[in-house]
Amino acid sequence: MRGASQGWRAGLIGLAFCFVPPALATEVRIATFEAVGDAIPAPLDGLAGDSTRGQKLVRDRETGNCLICHQAPVANEPFQGDLAPSLAGVGGRLSVGQLRLRLVDQSKLNPATLMPAYHRVDGLTRVAARYRNRPVFSAQEIEDVVAWLATLKE
Repeated sequence: MRGASQGWRAGLIGLAFCFVPPALATEVRIATFEAVGDAIPAPLDGLAGDSTRGQKLVRDRETGNCLICHQAPVANEPFQGDLAPSLAGVGGRLSVGQLRLRLVDQSKLNPATLMPAYHRVDGLTRVAARYRNRPVFSAQEIEDVVAWLATLKE
């Protein structure tokens, strides 16, 4: 009976690894980029963003949780924050390169910022173990959010 018990436990451990979310199952590479002034002019990894996916990421209360601090012009989205600037009209106020740098690492512009670095892992100390060495957003997700924010012109 002991062998069956060990096999059962090994099976459960194997199943646990099957249910690791795909984004956490593989390491996400940090894109290389060049900041010029207050912007990252070139898309990360040369990727094109998709504004539909970007809006979904901004609205997602688990991944980026943007709406905990920002208000956005999206219908049926209660409990939006007011700690950070409103996203309404942000595409008219900032260039896509400026939006990109603010998402990648706002602390390059304001070391005292409350906004998390969405595409940085170095130097971060208060990170849950399962998210260590993983950016909040991949390069593609950064570009998707930038694409949506750029559409927000008043």
